[in-house]
Amino acid sequence: MGSWPKHPVLYEINTWVWLGDLSRKYQRPVDLATVPPEEWDQIASHGFDAVWFMGVWERSPAGIGISMQNKSLLEDFRRALPDFTAQDNVGSPYCVRRYVVDGHLGGPQGLAAARKTLAKRGIRLILDFVPNHVAPDHPWVSDHPEYFVQGNADDARNDPASFIEAGGTVFACGRDPFFPAWPDVLQLNAFQPGLRQAVIETVAEIAGQCDGIRCDMAMLMLNAIFERTWGARAGARPDEDYWPTLIPPIKAKWPEFRFIAEAYWDLEWELQQQGFDYCYDKKLYDRMELGPAENVRLHLLADLPYQEGMVRFIENHDEPRAAAAFPGGKGRAAAVAILTLPGARLLHEGQFEGRKVRLPVFLARRPEEPADQDLAAFYGHLLQEVSRDVFRNGEWRLCEKSGWPDNRSSQNILTWCWVKGEERYVIVVNFSAGSSQALVRMPWDELRGRTWLLNDVLLDESYDRSGDEMRDAGLYVDLGPWKCHLFRVRAL
Repeated sequence: MGSWPKHPVLYEINTWVWLGDLSRKYQRPVDLATVPPEEWDQIASHGFDAVWFMGVWERSPAGIGISMQNKSLLEDFRRALPDFTAQDNVGSPYCVRRYVVDGHLGGPQGLAAARKTLAKRGIRLILDFVPNHVAPDHPWVSDHPEYFVQGNADDARNDPASFIEAGGTVFACGRDPFFPAWPDVLQLNAFQPGLRQAVIETVAEIAGQCDGIRCDMAMLMLNAIFERTWGARAGARPDEDYWPTLIPPIKAKWPEFRFIAEAYWDLEWELQQQGFDYCYDKKLYDRMELGPAENVRLHLLADLPYQEGMVRFIENHDEPRAAAAFPGGKGRAAAVAILTLPGARLLHEGQFEGRKVRLPVFLARRPEEPADQDLAAFYGHLLQEVSRDVFRNGEWRLCEKSGWPDNRSSQNILTWCWVKGEERYVIVVNFSAGSSQALVRMPWDELRGRTWLLNDVLLDESYDRSGDEMRDAGLYVDLGPWKCHLFRVRAL
């Protein structure tokens, strides 16, 4: 398949749920090896560069048992699935028993068949890796207890929510330092040399089965964060950080393999420096969900190398559905924005159809929801337009814009452009609930002295404009609430 594009489009699929839906649709068991070709064709028709099959690894019976005792989890299950039964809980995909594809999904052979089928359509495969913890019945628990953060009998007695005794050893439950421990997983010790070597071997096995991994809560393994979270329990802090010991040996064998970090707490740049190709841009998500357009624009002033290493999204399995968090026109404006920004762009199965129920990852099925056909058509059209090489491998720049003393609505306008060879595009988004006007200056000197055709590929409308005007004074735009222009710019 050659090299990845610089700015790929990724598609997350909740594998267990998706295969369950297909099994009901075709009225026969469907696993990764037996997905009908037309379903792969449908995915390929959107021009994705990679599919992330979320949750393929073997789930933990011990983890299921623990989750069924958790009152708040059960409430969440029933919120999402009012007719929930115990059979619907197949366990968390982030409570990994073994890094072997679950037999229910078709096992390793099923995954290999799916990967081959995707590759024929030019699509790469991304899988999960969970560095921070494993299930209580993972083989390492009995074979290598030294790989884990441990406690003592007093810990187990005084803090049973955070420590579990197994086989005569007390293990710490996995945790994020800002929240209570996760009761269904055991904490790996990022400082333990034996664990680091075992992880290199584990990730090498995963890398033989896919083209990239999404690393869950990647920042938890940074030396400084791990030391702050676990203190003396972690032992001596190693000289080298966790990711620089893991990523280079994998990249040496698979140079095109991609590492994607789920990351928060302003640690994205540090993780990029430690070898990650892309890190979640949760700050952009928050600014788009909650803040004015100006906050989004300020975020996009960051250095380009940093931005090119970010994953832009308005939905994934951890966040509310976009149709709920970005209702109506706001969701469309946000979709145009994230799909035309530099970096990786992540979309989530169900996002196009306007699903609103955020499904807990433990569940094997989801509720019926009516598909929003207009929204699906919008996404289909938008993805077609941004599948061009200029958006995958071109150069991106913010455009300057200005307003008037008596009209400050230009602050609601977001605008940027792409160029590759003779291809030029300008994106203008009114990221507000009111009408907005602005003058948008394009950064290309070669516009001067000619007339240019602006074709809005989303609306199928065209305008002739002077290059001098667009380069110097600025292109006048007037957009209704949440409306966008996606202009293809060509010389007449």
